[in-house]
Amino acid sequence: MKILYIVPNPPSLVRVRPYNLTRQLRARGHRVTLATVWANAGEHADIERLQADGFEVIAVHLAKQQIVLNLMRAFVTGTPLQAEYSWQPDLRSLISKCQAQYDVIHVEHLRGARFGLALNSEIKPLKSKLPIVWDSVDCITYLFEQAARQSQSASGKLMTWMELGRTRRHEGWLVRQFDQVLVTSQTDKVALEEISSLRPLAPIIRHPIEVLPNGVDLEYFAPGQDGHQPDTVVFSGKMSYHANITAALYLANKVMPLVWAHRPGVRLVVAGSQPAPAVRKLSETYPQVEVTGYLSDLRVPLRKASLAVAPLLYGAGIQNKVLEAMACGTPVVASPLAVSALQVKPGQDCLVADSPQTFAQTILDLLSNPAWRERVSAAGRRYVESYHDWAAIAAQLESIYIRSIRDAR
Repeated sequence: MKILYIVPNPPSLVRVRPYNLTRQLRARGHRVTLATVWANAGEHADIERLQADGFEVIAVHLAKQQIVLNLMRAFVTGTPLQAEYSWQPDLRSLISKCQAQYDVIHVEHLRGARFGLALNSEIKPLKSKLPIVWDSVDCITYLFEQAARQSQSASGKLMTWMELGRTRRHEGWLVRQFDQVLVTSQTDKVALEEISSLRPLAPIIRHPIEVLPNGVDLEYFAPGQDGHQPDTVVFSGKMSYHANITAALYLANKVMPLVWAHRPGVRLVVAGSQPAPAVRKLSETYPQVEVTGYLSDLRVPLRKASLAVAPLLYGAGIQNKVLEAMACGTPVVASPLAVSALQVKPGQDCLVADSPQTFAQTILDLLSNPAWRERVSAAGRRYVESYHDWAAIAAQLESIYIRSIRDAR
């Protein structure tokens, strides 16, 4: 198949879903052309790496002036900021000129959906047989609804207040505009179905929304050779993201003091790029806390830690931080929400805690029982090997493409 894969940011080790899916699709013999925008030197370097790896890339610079125009348009039209943020008319023109040579078009995320809508407006009048698959990834409405109740980030609260209503309307409409819609979890699927059903006059969805889970690179994220450091707990993720900020504050202020009351030497490593000021301050407040900032290799703290924690109070989709820690052979203690999209067996593949007290007690129990840590470590690794291999997920996506092409014809 010839696949046009439109993403709002260049795929990279940070943007793991398109990075791994496109590689696996190429490994299965398909021709994949990436279409994207880049806004800074780091993203331009990501594009150069993709081209060095043999990808055909259609890329256009997203200038700050264009972003400002996009956000102004969102305010005027009442569409969500994310739906307009990455729009680039020059990229639209380039993909319009070449779209006829492809068998299927894949569009990722709410930020990329407008490119799919633009192609739809060209394809439908011509009665073309070119299907468009929209990978929503997460239901942003579902995420904002949770953030409105629980976010401890001022920017997260402001974003929710501004965006929730318009995002709910827009996502509910988008679901019915494409040949196929994908999400990463059953929870997000249900949320999208609910908001789309609020539009009774909208056309019937051609296919049910399909769950295409996230995977983990099992060769890259693998157990280390040096073993785990004693009494070390790690929490990983992008630390400017409001859900991670809320989780880090909850962990450091509510959970870890209960741990330190019994084991004062336990270290907490908060590993991830762009830590918000409230997260950075944790290392000043608690001498046992290390806030790393950006790391070129996230495997290092994951492999060294005695255990990983994912105390998310809200979120959407599959939590890659959980999969990556399990793949590294690090036992995971997670909130119910952090593993709600997974098929794990709590108590076997990972441990689940739903309050500061149960979180702290589970951490203490694991730290004091090396044999138990080893069993959970091995079970977690087996779980990701069985359920989150990118090769198997790409095969599922290939089947979705084939069906979409067949039905379009």
